[in-house]
Amino acid sequence: MKQILFILILLPIFFSCKNEQKEKEKQIAQLVNEWQGKEIKFPDNLIFTRYLTDTTNFQIPQSEYKVLVYVDSIGCTSCKLQLHKWKELIEYTDSATQGKVPFLFFFHPKDTKKIRYLLKRDGFDRPICIDLDDQLNKLNKFPTNITFQTFLLDKGNKVTVLGNPVHNTAVKDLYLKQITGKDSPNKNILKTTAEVTKTEIDFGTFDKSEVKDTIIEVKNAGDNPLVIVDVSSTCGCTVATFDKRPAKPGESLRVGIKMTPKDTGFVDEVVTIKYNSINNQPVKVRIKGNVR
Repeated sequence: MKQILFILILLPIFFSCKNEQKEKEKQIAQLVNEWQGKEIKFPDNLIFTRYLTDTTNFQIPQSEYKVLVYVDSIGCTSCKLQLHKWKELIEYTDSATQGKVPFLFFFHPKDTKKIRYLLKRDGFDRPICIDLDDQLNKLNKFPTNITFQTFLLDKGNKVTVLGNPVHNTAVKDLYLKQITGKDSPNKNILKTTAEVTKTEIDFGTFDKSEVKDTIIEVKNAGDNPLVIVDVSSTCGCTVATFDKRPAKPGESLRVGIKMTPKDTGFVDEVVTIKYNSINNQPVKVRIKGNVR
């Protein structure tokens, strides 16, 4: 009787989770349908700067493709920006296209000092536009979800891909395929399965001045070599490094996690480790803590 009661209690939770997932997928599909092919309008008299100090004569070019990144004033700016990831993607795209794809960064910040600090800290010297009046968003009415405030635009400034490529490796593959006309170089490699030694890391309570780090081992549980393709985090406060070499079956690769908190409060984020998975599913590690 107890087992039956336990199952009856779990069933609503199970179906609730499935229903929530379906609803989320439905909302994403609606967003894609709404924005696919939509023309982005740019305000007149735009001013671009470097490090928010020196103005530059940068003009939006009529290129075959361009990437538009809009960052609003909501939430943790560092978490949303992840400038080190953007630098890596820009460098790769420049090498693949001979620098023909411009990246347009529009910020609508609450605190310009915070933006200037992040730009200088990460050595991000690309031209950016500080849109204090939020003109770009007012013209286009972007989605409120930060995941869908980044766009790959065609020559006519129409949306061809919607989504943030530094937050989602699958979206990054779509960007690169559209830009280069080729599949991701990692698409045709042999596939395997992997497992991590830790699926959750709790740093406990620690001071804002502290830096927390740990090592996660990713074990090759399959029959082919294991290759880590990318490691991403939902927060810019966390930086990950990983072994670039392939691991034989039974061997492990190491992923280094380093957290440098920017604000106080509870931390609850996810580190996603993408590898040559048989089912194209990454492994994920949850990181928790309380910064005081």
